[in-house]
Amino acid sequence: MLRRHLLLLSFGVPLLPVRPGAQPGVAAQAPVRVLSAGAMEPGLDAAVARFHADGGAPVQITYATAPQLRERLAGGEAPDLLIAPVGLVNELATAGRLAGERATLGRVGVGVAVRQDAPVPEIADLAGFRRAIEEAERVLFNRASTGLYLERLFERLGMTAMVTPKAVRFATGAEVMRHLLESNGRAIALAPVTEILLVPAARFVGPLPAEIQNFTAYAAALLPNGPPGAAALFAYLSGPEARGTFAAAGIEAVP
Repeated sequence: MLRRHLLLLSFGVPLLPVRPGAQPGVAAQAPVRVLSAGAMEPGLDAAVARFHADGGAPVQITYATAPQLRERLAGGEAPDLLIAPVGLVNELATAGRLAGERATLGRVGVGVAVRQDAPVPEIADLAGFRRAIEEAERVLFNRASTGLYLERLFERLGMTAMVTPKAVRFATGAEVMRHLLESNGRAIALAPVTEILLVPAARFVGPLPAEIQNFTAYAAALLPNGPPGAAALFAYLSGPEARGTFAAAGIEAVP
């Protein structure tokens, strides 16, 4: 069953019983407000659930595309913890909007998916990827960071004229995957690997070939005046236990 990934949906981790040995009064802590890029959702959801189960403060997560993160922050939104592309985090640091701490959590590449009943294309190299796009009846991708990269890629490969008539664009990777499952014929979806892995009803063909792969690195940063739980969550997400959770969700360590 396709998991709903609603844009800008607030995700609140429910209050859980405090484990033996946990600090008293944890359930009464102020919730940590997190604003995060949607590509981090599967790993972040799992890591935050473990953080809270281990006695951490409750957490409320709002997911958005990378362009919308920029818009919300420019409009004055100030979460306690931000998880965004490294470039945006660096811009905020330069502007003096951070509380001083930031850490790179991992990177997410672009992947290819088809329906379970569709032929599986061979995309191990550039020639195979090009052939898969040529043979597809529809090419589905988003209008966010991944889609902007793909636009440049198709132009660089001289494929724009061929792709444009069958390209179908959506706001988010989640919408791309939903429409893939609802499609018929030879449709192919291009989306962040993490958003493909969220949808077991689809077939993950694999990442883009190495020579055309594009990774987006994501960093966590504390903003001023957050509750005490924000620093604890930041430390947990930047630590080794969370890295294992991120890796299981398709979020790679940055070399």
